[in-house]
Amino acid sequence: MNVVFLNTLEKEAGDSRVTSAQVSIGEAQGIWHVYWSEPDTGGRMAQDQWYQGVSWDEMLGAFRQGLRDKMRTGFRPLVSTDLELAQRSGKAKLTQMLTFYSEENPNEEMFESLRAWRREQAAREGKAPYILATNRVLRMISVFLPQNSDELLQIPGFGEQKTSMYAADLLKLTAEHQRSHGFPLDWVANSVDTSKFEAWLIAQKEQKLRTELDREVSKRKLLEIVTSGGNLADLQKALSMPRRELLMWVEELEREGYDMDSLVEAELGSVSEEDQIKAWSAFEAEGDRYLKPVLQRIASAEELKGKELDRAYEWLRLLRLRFRREKDNAAVQAAS
Repeated sequence: MNVVFLNTLEKEAGDSRVTSAQVSIGEAQGIWHVYWSEPDTGGRMAQDQWYQGVSWDEMLGAFRQGLRDKMRTGFRPLVSTDLELAQRSGKAKLTQMLTFYSEENPNEEMFESLRAWRREQAAREGKAPYILATNRVLRMISVFLPQNSDELLQIPGFGEQKTSMYAADLLKLTAEHQRSHGFPLDWVANSVDTSKFEAWLIAQKEQKLRTELDREVSKRKLLEIVTSGGNLADLQKALSMPRRELLMWVEELEREGYDMDSLVEAELGSVSEEDQIKAWSAFEAEGDRYLKPVLQRIASAEELKGKELDRAYEWLRLLRLRFRREKDNAAVQAAS
């Protein structure tokens, strides 16, 4: 069974003693399992099954209800779970309220204008749009309509660097709209319906847990396919993810210490040895941070267009994994 979630909880047992227990969620062939493990009166670990079945919603409900019951008896998680409903304070709580308010009071026209700006700016810089600003940040800008740089800095997630880079463009857009409230944004706390806000918090935390669990299941599938010699096409078919996103995930797993060499081998098998040698030399000359200078050393813009260009970037990213690994190994050997 694949364990996709595990947390340890403790409660005081008197005389400076502590009782430790664990809650876990596992998945095996599409069947979800939720277990609670706690010492019995004799000190032996006893396991209680809270759920077994195929329904995600029923599993999550059993998990949440069981965890609530245990926390009422005094158990507290060592690592804060995303199902705790304890209110945050200070800046984090204000950020949540600003996000909630902006979702409850959307300004769709302004939001779409900001998205169009982000799309065009990201294309000019060759970056993914979310790096410039997430949808939530754009949503807050569209609702609160900052009119100067000081106000823009009060939007959570939009710091000094982005303000210096993009304030002129963004403020030009927000200036075209009238607003009913100003800055600072402390008035939002008094404008939020508490019961609706708490319900929204629950939904957000459950969605985050769902995402984490789904990602863990997908991660295990990815590692199984890679270990069995699968390629990007196999991963895309099994996980229904864009190839670019898969490659980003593969790079992340490589950084975490997982061996991606079999995938690199599977994909580089269709790349000529000559091109690989040229690319390797280019990494040594240009460094491995950016791929564009490396690509320019092995092919001209006229030679690679459309899908061929996308494919070139794919295998270069995978070859870079091997290059970095060998560079790290050489550094370790030199140090020893």
